[in-house]
Amino acid sequence: MEQRILGRTGRPVSVVGLGTWQLGADWGQVREEDALAVLDAAAASGVTFFDTADVYGDGRSEQLIGRFLRERPDAPVFVATKMGRRVEQAPEQYHLDNFRAWTDRSRRNLGTDTLDLVQLHCPPSPVYSSDAVFDALDTLVAEERIAAYAVSVETCEQALAAIARPGTASVQIILNPLRLKPLERVLPAAAEAGVGIIARVPLASGLLSGRYTRETVFAPDDHRAFNRDGSAFDQGETFSGIDYGTGLAAAAEFAALAPEGATPAQTALRWVIQQPGVTSVIPGARSPEQAVANAEAAALAPLPPAVLDAVRGLYDRYARAQVHDRW
Repeated sequence: MEQRILGRTGRPVSVVGLGTWQLGADWGQVREEDALAVLDAAAASGVTFFDTADVYGDGRSEQLIGRFLRERPDAPVFVATKMGRRVEQAPEQYHLDNFRAWTDRSRRNLGTDTLDLVQLHCPPSPVYSSDAVFDALDTLVAEERIAAYAVSVETCEQALAAIARPGTASVQIILNPLRLKPLERVLPAAAEAGVGIIARVPLASGLLSGRYTRETVFAPDDHRAFNRDGSAFDQGETFSGIDYGTGLAAAAEFAALAPEGATPAQTALRWVIQQPGVTSVIPGARSPEQAVANAEAAALAPLPPAVLDAVRGLYDRYARAQVHDRW
């Protein structure tokens, strides 16, 4: 699989990575053996980038990755984790003592002395303007607790603030055919600064797979059931912030754009991969088959201009009014 340099880390990662929120929590239950099978299938398909967080299953996702790496020490996997969401979301929580405690916990979970990459996990906006926060992150690097640091953001303005920081290695942001705003300023600014872009929620929480209908029932512990109104965390993380009915209509139209031999989900991933400035896209997977199919998107031919134009039109008609000015 194609490898791209992840911004200021200087490290290569696969253009299709693996998001592991699904293996921890909030997407229904996944048995441990099934989760390990997903990790194994992804690695066998050429995926070298796993994205996780300390809150996914309260550390379960990190622990599963740690076990996988112990059992597969030959796997050339770069692991990005996140920190900051295990406490009340107040700017004053983002200080060096907490950073040390949080990264120590992640190092234990993952079984490593130095974390490859730690991302602030969608912190409050004032955090991005705090010199003390970024000084603390630099200290973690100097102490060799982490090799590099980055941010995961909700809004484009947060992304631009992080890109302006000289130590930010990468920015993780929602990017998919129903969330185009990052193309305007964020991706060009990241490319100019040498900052990597990790694209998350590439399938709009599964909408763009084309598998869901109005009759689909999600488990009570699946965020697609309990967070549609943003009552548990940022609404943009669930169906990209688009109401479910509108999303279904957009997804049906998007599915018709899939080239012969490709699924709608693979088409959405291919669309993300070919956006200038993107380093890696991180779809989740709940089965080995999904992990393999996602990885295969990297081998698809680039989508032609007519499809790219159609995606833009789809966004303008279905999504722009709901999401463009919010994130």
